[in-house]
Amino acid sequence: MSTNESSASQFATVDPSTLAVAKVYAVAFINAAAKDQSVDAALEEFGSLLDDVLTPHPDFETLLCGTMTSLETKLAMIDKVIAPRATPLLVSTLKVLARHERLSLVRAVFLAAQLEQEHRTGRVRVQVTSAAPLSESELQGLRDRLSQTLSAEPILLTALDPELLGGLVIRVGDTVYDGSVRNRLKQLRGQLRQRCLNEVQRGRDRFSHSAGN
Repeated sequence: MSTNESSASQFATVDPSTLAVAKVYAVAFINAAAKDQSVDAALEEFGSLLDDVLTPHPDFETLLCGTMTSLETKLAMIDKVIAPRATPLLVSTLKVLARHERLSLVRAVFLAAQLEQEHRTGRVRVQVTSAAPLSESELQGLRDRLSQTLSAEPILLTALDPELLGGLVIRVGDTVYDGSVRNRLKQLRGQLRQRCLNEVQRGRDRFSHSAGN
């Protein structure tokens, strides 16, 4: 799995506290990869472990990462199933997670490693939600504008939501820019409602003033 642009379904949602713990192991993984091999290749291998081994075999993932399996059994599983087809770095990372009882965070560690490498290389994930699929020219225009605004290379993660009616909802980290038609209609309704309330209040004020005279 690469860190290139993809659908927002690959934009994993992880609890911030979990991600903070995972980042400790992710940074160690990235630092080691930078010394021994290509970081992108190391991330590609890590992603393949998830996509080709754990995801298709959930029972194996439960056994490997679950709390009911002893450390000795987990280490033996890593040596027997993963080590013959993985680099020493990935095997070592998995064993460190196992020894610290953190193998349940393996997916969070991969996400944190992706985010760390993106940060180091001046890239940032941007989730873009639209009512209809965007054309390549629209995506390229959006990349160009975001690149100037963010001073970083945007990695677009696209999603569809027909209820938006039109426009875009863009999320960068914890910041959301809602330029959808749905949001503009909501704002318009709010403005009209406030205007009506103001008119009603002015009418009451005029009536009170007249009654006082």
